[in-house]
Amino acid sequence: MSARALGLVVAAGAALRFATLDTQSLWYDEAVTAQLLRMDLAGMLRAIPDSESSPPLYYVLAWLWTQVSGFGEVGLRSLSALLGTATIGVVWALGRRLGGDRAGLAAAALVAFNPMLVWFSQEARAYALLALLGALSALLWLRALEQPRAAGRLLAWGAIAALALATHYYAAFLVAPQALWLVLRVPGRRERVAALALPLAAGAALAPLALGQRANDTAAFIGASPLLTRLAQLPKQFLVGYDAPVESLLVAASALAVLAGFAGLAALLARRASARARARGDSARLAAITVVAVALAVLAALAGEDHLITRNVLFALPLACALAGTGLAAIAEAAARPAALALGAACAAGIVAVIGVARSPDMQRDDWRAAVRALGPISSPRLIVATPGSALVALRYYLPSITTATPPAFTTAEIDYVALPVRSPGARPQPPRPVQPVAPAANYILAGRTDGETFTVLRWQAPAAAPEPVGPSPGLDGKAGALLSLVPQ
Repeated sequence: MSARALGLVVAAGAALRFATLDTQSLWYDEAVTAQLLRMDLAGMLRAIPDSESSPPLYYVLAWLWTQVSGFGEVGLRSLSALLGTATIGVVWALGRRLGGDRAGLAAAALVAFNPMLVWFSQEARAYALLALLGALSALLWLRALEQPRAAGRLLAWGAIAALALATHYYAAFLVAPQALWLVLRVPGRRERVAALALPLAAGAALAPLALGQRANDTAAFIGASPLLTRLAQLPKQFLVGYDAPVESLLVAASALAVLAGFAGLAALLARRASARARARGDSARLAAITVVAVALAVLAALAGEDHLITRNVLFALPLACALAGTGLAAIAEAAARPAALALGAACAAGIVAVIGVARSPDMQRDDWRAAVRALGPISSPRLIVATPGSALVALRYYLPSITTATPPAFTTAEIDYVALPVRSPGARPQPPRPVQPVAPAANYILAGRTDGETFTVLRWQAPAAAPEPVGPSPGLDGKAGALLSLVPQ
């Protein structure tokens, strides 16, 4: 029965991840991924230091994957969906170790239906891999602590820790305290070498890249938002994602269920009976390492290395699910119905949030695909004024022929304005909506306007056969936009 229930949970989690892979447009970061993956492997590796703020492992795996899957939205995102589905099984094993079959199933369900984990299972970026490797490193770390003389277990943890470091630099906040704990626990030099050799080698190999990317600071936008705001957003986003319908209700339902799980975990850890001593010890160790990892990320931000944002600490979310699932299983031993209701409420809230996002464009990623559709068929050359200024990368995914235009003057029968908002982390989009838009030059008339949920498109056309040259103009938000040239393919 346990195997069948687990199979149903994994199947449901996979369905949530795979069924709507192409519902949302690629946003800027995913378009950057697509641009990198279309290069040859050597060229991609050379480009990563200047375009990314993370290590290269995910991109290498995705490059290999897309040689088979292709570069469509589903092809690009399907690797993350597979990694996200695999995380359900890993957290099941982690929860089972902490509290038995019931705990494993509860933990797996919390992961399967978690909106934030579903979201990043549908994004062509490294975060699904970070979550998977974070959960796997925790499982192997507990196994290594159980038998600190077993070189195989130590090497297995070290290999996964090295892969986690090669996926995202924030993995160090989880891997480093795990490594220190092992160093204090393992009995001899040989065992310490077995545990630390691969993570230290990975860290040394990645250090020059990390320093170069730090100098480029492509993630500087994170620090533009107040740290306290981002810290306040973190628990809510862990519970129901960036946005959700009836959000307050879903947050309340999820929070009550998770708090019940943590209360059950605390009660379990407080028991003095000798039964399940190993499970209680593992639960305490996992809880401690999870808290320490997040605390180190916060301390780093306070010290000036501020890249703290929910997705960068996503490794902690599967661990929290394992702990909450263990606590709910402990409650179920004395009160099965309340525990089942709490778990059901958390899962139902997750399903409502995921489906709600899939049905609501204003809760989704930037919709460059719909903005391009609003431009209509491209039968003659056009000038595009696009905001934000980074629009070229996202537009080029859907309009391969688009290029940067050369100022100072342009002669074209059509000038289109495409505007998407620059969002604060977790905020809903507010695209510019000019009430009385001003023509880019004399004799241009407004031929079309589309006010999408996440974008605005204005199409200006000159009726004259030979329009006069016009100079560059700001975007719809009043800021300098990207000046782009679009010709029929």
